[in-house]
Amino acid sequence: MRSGFVSILGRPNAGKSTLLNQLIGAKIAIVADKPQTTRTSIQGVLTLPDAQIVFLDTPGIHKADSLINRRMMDTVRAALDERDLLLFLVDVSRKFGVEDQHAVDLLKRTNAPALLVLNKTDLLGKDKRAMLPLIEQYRTLHEFAEYLPLCARTAEGLDALRNAIVERLPEGPAYFPPDHITDQPERFLAAELIREKILAETREEIPHAVAVWVDRWEETPRLIRIYATIHVERASQKGIIIGAQGGMLKRIGTLARQEMEGLFAHKVYLDLHVKVQPGWRETPAFLAALDWRTMAGKDEN
Repeated sequence: MRSGFVSILGRPNAGKSTLLNQLIGAKIAIVADKPQTTRTSIQGVLTLPDAQIVFLDTPGIHKADSLINRRMMDTVRAALDERDLLLFLVDVSRKFGVEDQHAVDLLKRTNAPALLVLNKTDLLGKDKRAMLPLIEQYRTLHEFAEYLPLCARTAEGLDALRNAIVERLPEGPAYFPPDHITDQPERFLAAELIREKILAETREEIPHAVAVWVDRWEETPRLIRIYATIHVERASQKGIIIGAQGGMLKRIGTLARQEMEGLFAHKVYLDLHVKVQPGWRETPAFLAALDWRTMAGKDEN
């Protein structure tokens, strides 16, 4: 039996959460085409006949220009500690830049081996040789244990990645029961699904300014009642989320409820409200209450 802890790192929009969902075989992390969708670490556990892999998905590596962003980057740095293996995910369709170099610099904080996972190969067409210059750029910056092309969206290359991970894990016990796939409670998953639908349905003004809080959760054998508040920073953002005659909020609620019913295997009643919470991204108490684990890191002036 092999077992170990594997962190998934990379720049925003590299496809880390999509990869985690594919590896686990279930949706435990929300996905969107907006940067910084993932705000805290998300654990996913994959149990195989001969191995158990504990994955940790992390926020995208980015410039920390607000309190919430600084805490997100503290979460990334914490994910480097006591890891058996690192997966460094890159988007092969994006040109290499100084931000990518800074992201690789984080790997030098740890002695754990790292695999360079070259994601979104489907965007290159048939000529995969276009990846070679990118591989060479990364090779000059860090000594990666292996270079693996992959398309997380279609799962192409997933088996090769999974095998490469298992080969590098130490012998050890199973840390979790076979049916355990994540440490996230259902309340947190529900809040994240609501936020995912907001990211998908609203304009560019909204993504970083929205937070979702589950105020009340009532469960019976036949029905789950979820009462949640969507927090934004300005009245104009509240208007966008509510929409004309409440149409946008109704659509967000319907899409989120439908996905929750599939995830929780229960009929769901979802009650949504929108509240203006000015400056919540710079409010330590609000950020601490927002994440069920309390976001990692210390407040910085």
